[in-house]
Amino acid sequence: MQKYIVPIVAAVGLSIATPALAYDSASQMSMDAAVDVAMDAGLATVSHTEFAGDEWQIEGRDVTGQYMEVDVEATTGRILNIDH
Repeated sequence: MQKYIVPIVAAVGLSIATPALAYDSASQMSMDAAVDVAMDAGLATVSHTEFAGDEWQIEGRDVTGQYMEVDVEATTGRILNIDH
């Protein structure tokens, strides 16, 4: 019995020590790349990002402090919509 305890404890320890993976959106564009596209469109600070099926929805503020949301297509990086 004792010969099984050490491998089990080691396996549990390794599974706990494994870093958590980032939210996998299964898209071709990473969240960081989508945020870069939104920043190029005028977003100065990011407060929230969400993957919504086929697009990244990135919310934040522009340089004047006004609310801004940029929707970026996940497969091409094309800006779909900008809300102020």
